[in-house]
Amino acid sequence: MQTISKYSKFVPYLYFLAVIVYWFTDVNRSEGLTAYPILLFGIPFLWQLIKPNKKLNFTLGITFVCLSSYLILAYLSNIFNIVNVSLAKQFIVYGGIFVIANFVMALWMIRNSLNRSF
Repeated sequence: MQTISKYSKFVPYLYFLAVIVYWFTDVNRSEGLTAYPILLFGIPFLWQLIKPNKKLNFTLGITFVCLSSYLILAYLSNIFNIVNVSLAKQFIVYGGIFVIANFVMALWMIRNSLNRSF
């Protein structure tokens, strides 16, 4: 149990790194070299894994809570047909899981920066 609690603080960073790597590979298949700037988004998360910083952690958490809140609004507008986007209907389940996971991981990062010192 102690091992799980020791490494649980790294879960949000690994999650966002996995999302960035997936996004990069998806864009790289269609766009080629123009996808490489996407990898720059992973630098703050790698930095948090290598040399944790409480201020950077809090900044990342707040930033991604705001972005996730925007994603939640976009997802809800898609569900309630406020904006008619027919292509997005086929990804409604995966989008919901992604939106909720982003929000939870961002809150987890904020919790790590408030409760624990690295």
